[in-house]
Amino acid sequence: MDTPRTLTVTAVQANPLLIGEPLEHFKEQAQTILEQHPKTELLVFPELHLFGDGNPDQARRSALEAAAEALDGPRVQALKAIAAELGIWLVPGSVCERGANGELFNTQLVLSPQGELVASYRKIFPWRPHEPYDIGDTFVTAKAANTTLGLHICYDSWFPETTRHLAWMGAEIILNVVKTTSEDRAQELILARANAIVNQVFFVSVNVAAPTGKGHSMIVAPDGDVIASARGEGPEVLSATLDLDALRHIRDHGTAGVNRPWAQFRDTDPVVPLPLYQGRIDPATWNIEPDEPGKTTDSEANPS
Repeated sequence: MDTPRTLTVTAVQANPLLIGEPLEHFKEQAQTILEQHPKTELLVFPELHLFGDGNPDQARRSALEAAAEALDGPRVQALKAIAAELGIWLVPGSVCERGANGELFNTQLVLSPQGELVASYRKIFPWRPHEPYDIGDTFVTAKAANTTLGLHICYDSWFPETTRHLAWMGAEIILNVVKTTSEDRAQELILARANAIVNQVFFVSVNVAAPTGKGHSMIVAPDGDVIASARGEGPEVLSATLDLDALRHIRDHGTAGVNRPWAQFRDTDPVVPLPLYQGRIDPATWNIEPDEPGKTTDSEANPS
């Protein structure tokens, strides 16, 4: 009999640490959470968790620019050591990354229990005009434990292409790290469930807590059911064991036993043009085949 595939995810709705705050404080925060949730295999923090500040917009941009480092810099090296010491899969939110040509990227990281930077994703849809970041150009998934994670940052959830592409690349769990301080968190919660339903994926949306953010973090199942949700805007930790075999059952047998979007096309169906993207839907490449040659399904999509 096959061993059930599960992954215990702990999502931390917290206020960000201040820019320049010693990473030892972050490690202590993570250790405290793991003591409370010892079965955690994947620990996820909100967007820009290490980059809190109370500056007005222009001063904030200067502070973020000054804090940016390349991914081979001391900050990521220290985060690698923390992940190895904790012995877990770690997503420390996202970081300010300095690109090779001076760009400023909002970059999500996945660190392994061995202290490796397994994947990094530069946010493709910064929240413009409010965010100063340059645009990434690559969708990224990461093999972690016994599943595939799709990397996803905040405003990405408003663009359904992002989640659809990650699911097509083999993602079973979308890690949507969020720093929503505005009044549209209610709409984002609808989008979290919608993204989960239409792509038949787990969707983990972890937001910053009040007073900085609007909280209301959520973990959603592939059929749209809410597995865990924060009670409100304040600091809170959500932990859930995700049943990955149940995801496969939903994809094989349909959401509510009827809907199978990944089996929509027959081999004999015509190609459907997509003029918006100057592309097309080709039925021959529609079905999810995570190990299909030619698909990028891990950190090779965005080498660090």
